[in-house]
Amino acid sequence: MNLVEHANARLAGWPALSRGRARCGARHCFSAGTQEIVHFHGGNEVDVHLTHGMIDRLRPALQRSSALKLPTASGWITVRLESGSDIDLLATLVSAALFATGNRSELAETVRTDPCTQGSSQAPCRRPDWRSRRHMRWRRTGKTPHGMAG
Repeated sequence: MNLVEHANARLAGWPALSRGRARCGARHCFSAGTQEIVHFHGGNEVDVHLTHGMIDRLRPALQRSSALKLPTASGWITVRLESGSDIDLLATLVSAALFATGNRSELAETVRTDPCTQGSSQAPCRRPDWRSRRHMRWRRTGKTPHGMAG
């Protein structure tokens, strides 16, 4: 089992997290309720949504770690998994993210406007042919999505 698989398996056992698909297209995502907390983007990088406030509070400690990338304008940070201790660091950061999620009533709005480090937008991803297939279905049935004749 590689480090990413080990980290993924470790977080899968946390009762506060549920597994799903990220809005940015990341292959694996863990959420707390409806809030995306962890994105596994491939390779050995994992994004964690700490929130701007939590990053500001932890910045002195975070800047000392060579395993972290701290984007300047994002509430997400990237953890590079290169050793077992990086998985422990990831777990600590996910705990901090869960704490931040529980203490921020405005987090839902923040997440929509704060894309992870890999996503240009947190809008739900759609297949490139999404619109054309829906249009074809409407033409075939003669009904709009609201059931009215088109």
